[in-house]
Amino acid sequence: MDVKISTALISVSDKTNLEILANSLKEQGTKVLSTGGTAKKLRELGLDVTDVSEYTGSPEIMDGRVKTLHPKIHGGLLAVLDNPKHVKAMQENDISSIDLVIVNLYPFEETVARGAGFDETIENIDIGGPSMVRSAAKNYKFTTIITDPADYDELIASLEANNGATNLEFRKKMAAKAFAKTASYDAAISTWFARQEGQEFSDILNISAKRKQSLRYGENPHQNAAFYTFSGQKGIGVATQIQGKELSYNNINDADAALQLSLEFTDPASVIIKHANPCGVAVGSNLLDSYKKALASDPVSAFGGILAFNRVLEEDVAAEIAKMFVEAVIAPDASDKAREILAKKKNMRLLLTGDDMQVSKALTYKSVMGGLLVQENDMEESVANDLQIVTKRKPSDDEIAQLLFAFKVCKHVKSNAIVLVKDNATIGIGAGQMSRVDSSRIAALKASDCKENPDRAQGSILASDAFFPFADGVEQAAAAGVTAIIQPGGSIRDEEVIKAADDSGIAMVFTGKRHFRH
Repeated sequence: MDVKISTALISVSDKTNLEILANSLKEQGTKVLSTGGTAKKLRELGLDVTDVSEYTGSPEIMDGRVKTLHPKIHGGLLAVLDNPKHVKAMQENDISSIDLVIVNLYPFEETVARGAGFDETIENIDIGGPSMVRSAAKNYKFTTIITDPADYDELIASLEANNGATNLEFRKKMAAKAFAKTASYDAAISTWFARQEGQEFSDILNISAKRKQSLRYGENPHQNAAFYTFSGQKGIGVATQIQGKELSYNNINDADAALQLSLEFTDPASVIIKHANPCGVAVGSNLLDSYKKALASDPVSAFGGILAFNRVLEEDVAAEIAKMFVEAVIAPDASDKAREILAKKKNMRLLLTGDDMQVSKALTYKSVMGGLLVQENDMEESVANDLQIVTKRKPSDDEIAQLLFAFKVCKHVKSNAIVLVKDNATIGIGAGQMSRVDSSRIAALKASDCKENPDRAQGSILASDAFFPFADGVEQAAAAGVTAIIQPGGSIRDEEVIKAADDSGIAMVFTGKRHFRH
């Protein structure tokens, strides 16, 4: 069923492409109702506009808080035009049908993002706008609702194709989008208000995210998937893809892990991720130095991995990257020469994040059957003054620096996690094992699996994401050649573990902070 657009109500805070819209409505001879700044702008664009207050016969009151909340507005939006009772009520109350509503809401999220005060933020909670949007969307059989300037082109095309009318399919599509918009808007308000009251975990969790990308499939080809991002939050979702194939579900998951770990470091750092676990991490005097050390950690696992850097990619690093197959590269930026080199790897994704990326303080979510687990992001960082030396031998200053580096990496390895490092680079990582001693064995095996230096674990540093429940993990580390260990401590067998370290001449420090990652 087509509905002729005879009367439109327009009230927008975002005036993007308003001129294109105005020209189309002018050509169609549409009667336009509007308010405030929108009415002024439309008149400047040559439209004959009737103020809402003139149409309703009621002035705007209470500093504009009440202007569209009127029976002549909502009756015109909600009237079921093939219902005789509704038509009679319209005639008795001098209500005309409003066929098109174009509304976008007060910029609440933008107001919060720029740090506005409480009172100003409250004033940017739109009331009349969502009411009109919901009324029009509910009555989609007779009323067209537009909430996004990006939909103006489709609206105009519909009007031109249907002699100034819209079809039911289009109206229903726009109604679905409108309800999603008001739900998202209310979710943002709800979340902000709860935080003002100190409720980080409110009784009702409202989450709103916008689909950025429909994915070819999920973790496996038989699973459907999409990628959603949260408004105003930095992360992999705001990175610009310069080249390469479309990102997959697994690419995005791994890229997120790589980006988060790279942001842990201030010195030039390189991170190589495979299946959401680091297989090579290093900091160096420059980015090339760090990349070569990270790659040497486990070059076999690095094949087909995701690379992340915390510095601008230059020609020298790009040339090294081009020697191997990688799925994606993430960096703040890349020089023209680096882009030129990487462009030859046509399928490889290059993602640029900008230099203002930082570790997110936002909540993290994990789905379980029938619910969500919600927690603060793990922002804890250990520094030298936090360390409790529990062994007879104290670590040297260099060992302390290596211990702290290793513990940063360990925080991003799936539990049970064991990380071996040497010279600010990982040399062996044991991840995701059910037994911590097995993770220790795997890390030592990775370290020894180096033709050029099979004994490279000698003199290395070990980090564990949680306490050693038994002394066997320390004994395994000693056999590999570890000289110092960093771990949270807190086991009922801590004394046995410490004694094993003392017996092997290993320096051990406790952090009191566990970093499980599942």
